[in-house]
Amino acid sequence: MQFSVSPKTLRDSLSAGQWQARVDLAAAHRLAYLHGFSEGIFNHLTLVVPGRSDRYYQIPFGMHWSEVTASSFMEVGIDDGEVKSGEGDVERSCYCIHAPIHKALPQAKAVFHTHMPFASALTRLEDPRIKEIGQTEVGLSGAIAYDDEYTGPAVDPAEGARLARVIGDKTVLFMANHGISTVGATVAEAYDKLYYVERAAQVQIYAMWTGQKLKQLPAPVVEKTRRDYMDDHLYKGPSPAQRHFDALKRILDRDEPDYAT
Repeated sequence: MQFSVSPKTLRDSLSAGQWQARVDLAAAHRLAYLHGFSEGIFNHLTLVVPGRSDRYYQIPFGMHWSEVTASSFMEVGIDDGEVKSGEGDVERSCYCIHAPIHKALPQAKAVFHTHMPFASALTRLEDPRIKEIGQTEVGLSGAIAYDDEYTGPAVDPAEGARLARVIGDKTVLFMANHGISTVGATVAEAYDKLYYVERAAQVQIYAMWTGQKLKQLPAPVVEKTRRDYMDDHLYKGPSPAQRHFDALKRILDRDEPDYAT
């Protein structure tokens, strides 16, 4: 897709923080495609514009995640869904899901919604819960909210407001018969959760395919593991989520450097 403003002109018009936010969000789209999280031209990864509480970044409807660059994003009004900067059409369900979540939840600077296959497969089950059968699963379990009611495609912001209430203080949402959403204060936090939720779902489904009974970890081990995962004093400097995302971006810098344009 071609745009009337050159990447250099756009970059020169933005603060360093706003341009870096675009680079990170573009990286998340490219990585999600490479990791098999995308579904056609639907699903959405959005981020509140740094320094603005009334706008978020969204790609134009019809753009594939494999072609997203830092200069691709529109700025969309959280209250009205209108394009404030950039070019393109606003995909309706993105606005109806994401804008109310951004508005209602202070931790939701980044909101990532996908139909990634393994986690989405779990949402189709009578019991979609991630089971505490391994350390990754336990580390995630306390962060997950489950929505048990699918209400149809999101074409009204009231649906996003409802989902925000379901998420509450959690950072992962299993959407009944639908897909997954993650939220985070940064792109790195939201992507890290997205990545590990899909891995946990994949391992659980593989284990279920054997037909053997799943081996639940003992309650004391679950509690210890959960505490260890929540301990933010194990490492100095960047968080594990940020280190993970930085490592993933280095792959893009090597193989697909155009994402940062």
